[in-house]
Amino acid sequence: KLVIDLAKKGYSSSMIGTILRDQYGVSDVKTVVGKSITQIMKENNLYPEYPEDLLNLFKQAVNLYDHLMRHKRDKTSKKGFENLVSKIRRLIKYYKRRKVLPPYFEFDVEKARLIIQK
Repeated sequence: KLVIDLAKKGYSSSMIGTILRDQYGVSDVKTVVGKSITQIMKENNLYPEYPEDLLNLFKQAVNLYDHLMRHKRDKTSKKGFENLVSKIRRLIKYYKRRKVLPPYFEFDVEKARLIIQK
């Protein structure tokens, strides 16, 4: 019930786990309930459209892209951005195989910016 209440307030699954650990003394939800936090959220239709790890990478990519638009000669950040986009594409390929994302989903910085703003 706590997981559902916290999810309705807008917390992510990792934040819910942190709150349960720090405030309620629940070190591992899966051993107590028998289900993970994301499974509980999915059963109650509270899980976001895109996985949390992918959203975090989208935010990082948008911020790094904005930095590169301001500082065009920053070669180190450009290499970091290329590595980050590569990581995002690998993760998207994984989620397509698991049927979490639709098969036509492709990464684009502007599309990621729109997804984050939702």
